[in-house]
Amino acid sequence: NMVMSFRVSDLQMLLGFVGRSKSGLKHELVTRALQLVQFDCSPEVFKKIKELYETRYAKKSSEVTQPQPQQHRSPEALSIHSSYDRGSTVARTSISTTNIDYPALYGKYLNGLGRLPPKVAKPEVRLVKLPFYTTLDELLKPTELVPQSNEKLQESPCIFALTPRQVELIRNSKELQPGVKSVQVVLRICYTDTSSPQEDQYPPNIAVKVNHNYCSVPGYYPSNKPGVEPKRPCRPINLTHFMYLSAATNRITVTWGNYGKSYSVGLYLVRQMTSAELLQRLKTIGVKHPELCKALVKEKLRLDPDSEIATTGVRVSLICPLVKMRLSVPCRAETCAHLQCFDAVFYLQMNEKKPTWMCPVCDKPAPYDQLIIDGLLSKILTECEDADEIEYLVDGSWCPIRAEKERSCSPQCPILVLGSSDVNGLLPTPNGNGENGKATADVVDLTLDSSSSEEEEEEDEEEDDDDEGPQPKRRCSYEKGLVSAC
Repeated sequence: NMVMSFRVSDLQMLLGFVGRSKSGLKHELVTRALQLVQFDCSPEVFKKIKELYETRYAKKSSEVTQPQPQQHRSPEALSIHSSYDRGSTVARTSISTTNIDYPALYGKYLNGLGRLPPKVAKPEVRLVKLPFYTTLDELLKPTELVPQSNEKLQESPCIFALTPRQVELIRNSKELQPGVKSVQVVLRICYTDTSSPQEDQYPPNIAVKVNHNYCSVPGYYPSNKPGVEPKRPCRPINLTHFMYLSAATNRITVTWGNYGKSYSVGLYLVRQMTSAELLQRLKTIGVKHPELCKALVKEKLRLDPDSEIATTGVRVSLICPLVKMRLSVPCRAETCAHLQCFDAVFYLQMNEKKPTWMCPVCDKPAPYDQLIIDGLLSKILTECEDADEIEYLVDGSWCPIRAEKERSCSPQCPILVLGSSDVNGLLPTPNGNGENGKATADVVDLTLDSSSSEEEEEEDEEEDDDDEGPQPKRRCSYEKGLVSAC
């Protein structure tokens, strides 16, 4: 509060005292001074601020009572500078004071912006809920990144400290993989838009530094299509492995590119879930009763009086469209209009690696909170093990489809039958007419070469004459006529 009341001359004297740049507009000087108070406020600097503050108010008219500096300090200002480390020149912020917490401090001083007056109601930026992250605490509400100059590359610092309870949650959590805890402190970034919950979106040239160590940010997915820019998966950035798991303060610096769009950042304590845990939760709360699924089938096949076409059945495959394997946990989104299901196991595993949450059947959004397990199809899968497809009927019943497999036992070689009944007696046969003046049918094997020369045919005839036994029928070489395939 003292720094915010300084004039330009006071700010320049304070910055000059610590060897900082004194050039720039007033809001730039205020920003530097506030950052100085936050991060590098030694007892000497604090003493200088008090000096300048008292000097400024000592110049007022004698009619105005000189207030004591302590009366002008807010409880927040007192709590910020109430404790110092012994033997150290760097002040440490007290986190035990109930009048202030680090998220409030961050929201107040981030980028040098003052807190809005209490009477001003400003809509807050909201981030969408992520199925694989359960929020335990909100360490920092989404706060806008405000550029401090005309430069394209900007830096926005903040500080905060974890409570003892939060530290214990992190330390006692299980490991998802070596070095990665399930309870994490994550940074989320999105567009500054209050109209609806926002998805994670990174600004250009993003870099995140925690306590002087750079965190890894997800890279770009390569694109195989020419002319298509590679996409970057915008996920929460895990900061846990670089943080102090104690009462010490942590400093986070976000570097970002200023190209006209406005972004907001938030800090959260979350528990990261696995696909197996989400599957177990879905099996617990997301199973749709077989009778309800049966009623849905009847509704789909109900006769529409305005339609001239009556649907008597609908086919559903028992093969997952994702991995081309038999379904084990059939599921779909409640918002989907189709009865076809996909396998929940593979769907959750794929979204754990690359979250898209798009239905593989209709290519429409299928978020986790809208998924249901089809109880009727689950029952069918246990009763029908020798078919890959079933058909739902209008009464809600079903039957397996095996007709295609049974037809597959027909002869491999196509056979054509030539008969006089098809050509009205116009085609004579090599053996003459049959009974009742009708020509007998000849069988033609299409696997033989139909373009054989006349010399080969004459040789075949001579070989047939030399063989003993009944004479076989000759192949028909007629070029005209009607044929029917069986």
